[in-house]
Amino acid sequence: MCMHDEAAPHYIDMIDQTTLGHRYIKEQFNVTPRIGWQIDPFGHSAVQAYLLSAEVGFDFLFFARIDYQDRAKRINEKTLEVVWRASKSLGSSAQIMTGISPKNYEPPSDNFYFEVGDTSPIVQDDMNLFDYNVPERVNDFVSAAIAQANITRTNHIMWTMGTDFKYQYAHTWFRQMDKFIHYVNQDGRVNALYSTPSMYIDAKYAANESWPLKTDDFFPYADRENAYWTGYFTSRPALKGYVRTMSAYYLAARQLEFFKGRNEVGLSTDSLADALALVQHHDAVSGTEKQHVADDYAKRLSIGYTEAEKVVAASLACLTEFSKNGCVNPITNFQQCPLLNISYCPPSEVDLSSGKSLVVVVYNPLGWKREDIIRIPVINENVTVKDSKGKVIESQLLPLLKDSMSLRNSYSTAYLGKSTNVTPSYWLAFSASVPPLGFNTYIISSAKQAASHSGMRTVYKSQIRQNDTIEVGPGNLKLLYSGKRAKLMRYINSKTSVNKLLEQSYIYYRGDDGSKDLQPSGAYIFRPNGTYPIEPEGQLSFTILRGPLLDEVHQRINPWIYQVTRVYKGKDHAEIEFTVGPIPIDDGIGKEVVTQITSNMISNKTFYTDSSGRDFIERIRDYRKDWNLEVNQPIAGNYYPVNLGIYMKDNSSELSILVDRSVGGSSIADGQLELMLHRRLVADDNRGVSEALNETVCVFDKCEGLTIIGKYYLRIDPVGEAAKWRRSFGQEIYSPFLLAFTEQDGDHWANSHLATYSAMDTTYVLPDNVALITLQELDSGKILLRLAHLYEIEEDTDLSVMSSVELKKVFPKKKISKVTEMNLSANQERAVMEKKRLVWRVEGSSKEQPTAVRGSPVDPAKLVVELAPMEIRTFVIEFYSER
Repeated sequence: MCMHDEAAPHYIDMIDQTTLGHRYIKEQFNVTPRIGWQIDPFGHSAVQAYLLSAEVGFDFLFFARIDYQDRAKRINEKTLEVVWRASKSLGSSAQIMTGISPKNYEPPSDNFYFEVGDTSPIVQDDMNLFDYNVPERVNDFVSAAIAQANITRTNHIMWTMGTDFKYQYAHTWFRQMDKFIHYVNQDGRVNALYSTPSMYIDAKYAANESWPLKTDDFFPYADRENAYWTGYFTSRPALKGYVRTMSAYYLAARQLEFFKGRNEVGLSTDSLADALALVQHHDAVSGTEKQHVADDYAKRLSIGYTEAEKVVAASLACLTEFSKNGCVNPITNFQQCPLLNISYCPPSEVDLSSGKSLVVVVYNPLGWKREDIIRIPVINENVTVKDSKGKVIESQLLPLLKDSMSLRNSYSTAYLGKSTNVTPSYWLAFSASVPPLGFNTYIISSAKQAASHSGMRTVYKSQIRQNDTIEVGPGNLKLLYSGKRAKLMRYINSKTSVNKLLEQSYIYYRGDDGSKDLQPSGAYIFRPNGTYPIEPEGQLSFTILRGPLLDEVHQRINPWIYQVTRVYKGKDHAEIEFTVGPIPIDDGIGKEVVTQITSNMISNKTFYTDSSGRDFIERIRDYRKDWNLEVNQPIAGNYYPVNLGIYMKDNSSELSILVDRSVGGSSIADGQLELMLHRRLVADDNRGVSEALNETVCVFDKCEGLTIIGKYYLRIDPVGEAAKWRRSFGQEIYSPFLLAFTEQDGDHWANSHLATYSAMDTTYVLPDNVALITLQELDSGKILLRLAHLYEIEEDTDLSVMSSVELKKVFPKKKISKVTEMNLSANQERAVMEKKRLVWRVEGSSKEQPTAVRGSPVDPAKLVVELAPMEIRTFVIEFYSER
């Protein structure tokens, strides 16, 4: 659908938008593309190479933007065209031939621009006119062609004749190119023709050349000294968070749409699919668009969500009701809470004292049984929570503090256009256990005054004495805080015997305003001009709330940073929820706000970041594997995109941080990791946005800088044991529970509704190393299914192994008639793709490369899918008619 970004999108979104576009082209034109054309994204991910190129059936991937130092070396060594083998797990089976433009995606020199208003001399071929210049222009053309040929292998070169905002007057370009081709070919020194990427790569392939090998990725990107395009990893964090939230919702909504049965007319998830596809663009989720364009993307997502929300509500009503009519006219009215992140949820903010009950249906889109803590705002203090069998379960009330209420009121007003008239007093927390691809139901009702469960909801506020050491955490994990400094000091896990010094702090980088050398920090570029610690101001604000399910530490860092750290009884990680903003710029200084996690680990300049939420890639500070890095930006030049997580390790332990959206991250000092959470700047970075990254929110007549609420998750494990948490919990972050609410009189839900449900066989769950990332009913009535192995080779001793999924148990209520394995974008059969794929020769590979392990073809009788490490397999499944 678009030329997606490669830093900020999650791989599932990249797959979805590519599938949407590729299937459209197939349906409309019966064409399967064989070229990847990613000429403008600002750096390139390993996932783009092996998944979104090789696994969709491309023979070649073209792009333009790589680091200026890297480009200079490749020009000198004739290595602009390489075989890119980006996955250590899939190896040569998922490599892609890649061509990098020698001069971005522009004509070969400044002499070949022909838009109206451009100054390049036209080809004047009327010999009667004084400015006749055919010989000169032919010489210009030939010189440029030979110059490019001298840095390119084989005798074929490609010219990209155009650039941004060109061909508004296409005839002015084609008239000149027609003349060039005619006169240059008469000259005979070079041969010029109108070509296509396919023609070009076929000519390259026929040359039977051996090509250099590239591994890892092309991050970070700098187009010149002091200009690292690493700010956009964090730019517009609210949009990035909204995209991730909608992505997770779309994954769950498609599943529920399939369970109910897709309507040929009426509401569907298609509008959300289109909006999500569009926002993956490299000037959308990247945050590098003008403000009014960002607003438009958000509006499209909101419209798509509103339609999908109705599909989800109808599907859940259909699945929960005991009805002879099936899903014809379900009557249950389910509501959802898209603004729960700002503690606004009208369906849960109902007065239960009159005898009504609140029904909460919790849907789990993962293929594993799952337990997690649900938190919803309520107005009643005496409430009780029962599970689907009517058993009272443990719950906990936490006060909804003043800071949360202020944000709730202003942002709900901004979103809804009116003030809210209900003020909840508490968060209600309880643990939900839900089967795979299914739901469970919980009933919240008013408790009797003499309820014996009140102790389970007691709130404690700790009064901190200056010299106290405060221990936080009701389970295995304990965080130790200094009462005097109101800061985290130590991380202790009694189950894993981890005991580590650990601090967390905030800083901001002053965004360069460009006054010295005209390269400021902006939407694209991170150009720090000084590092400033953010220290608590005035009296330390430090509150601890304790309970049976979780402890919370509330910290007011300064007037515009608030933080809540949660430690759960049943979990071995800490959850940090940050509220940052409005970032003050009244002093004329742009600020890039960062949290730093500091330990005493010896990390030796080495850390690891994910590639688009998939593979983890080793990063070494101030080092590039492909060239000798000349360090001119020691901070910005060491920033990388983080979609899933970042970690570092030493001989004894691993410190991992997982994120809820795309951010920039790094390890600028040994033993320390940092994430950039928010940025607000005063200058444009001169890369095309033409306005400063200065997001504001207006409520009625009052406008102020954007406030961000987000989360990250922190855990320390013994070395070699952290991958399980990063992979399994990372999947839970991406696919949270979906909550739906309705009311009922009394306590009779189970008598008239199905209280628990799983689409899979009740005795079956997916293996721990496999995720179901697509379950979608297509217009044809067939089903699109994708299964992903979550682990790389050698990542985990138990789970980096071949795994299998039994399709009969995934679809126990239907009988499968046919399973067809497709390529990743589902526009051709996998076997057809494999048969026609070009196999490029690699320099120094005289013998056959070891074949990567792959799952076997699916036996039509056994219907078992095998998945090797990092393998994603895509199927179109047909069922026998149920009539």
